Amino acid sequence: MKNNEKKPSICNCLNLRRASAAITKIYDEKLAPSGLTVSQYSILKHLKLFGPVSVSDLAIKIRLDRTTLVRSLKPLETASLIIDVSQKGTRNRQLQLTEKGIEKCIEAEYLWNDVQNFIEQKLGKENIEKLTSLLSIIERMGS
Repeated sequence: MKNNEKKPSICNCLNLRRASAAITKIYDEKLAPSGLTVSQYSILKHLKLFGPVSVSDLAIKIRLDRTTLVRSLKPLETASLIIDVSQKGTRNRQLQLTEKGIEKCIEAEYLWNDVQNFIEQKLGKENIEKLTSLLSIIERMGS
């Protein structure tokens, strides 16, 4: 191990948290020109695919805690990227992208594709496939 490399912890959870923080930082830095974080981009991308959709259904589709999702929606609503299109007086919000949100999603998609390619180049296609498989196994363990 080189001097500038960080030694992994004996704790698997800590190693995964560190890796998650590192990959999130890479995505956020590469997406910065769009003004979106990777979490915000993911929400917009899913709304583009599924919208209009309720907050609860969106949370299920992206496998994110509903409370965390609601907190992440606020800046997107403030920036007029998403809108509630439910009928007045109904309890369930129905979210969809605005025209501005669609444009922002398209803009960020180019940056997201670039970072996807960057990660694949750094790790290699075979390692990405292994990582994806392992992460899926880990996610199922928590279900």
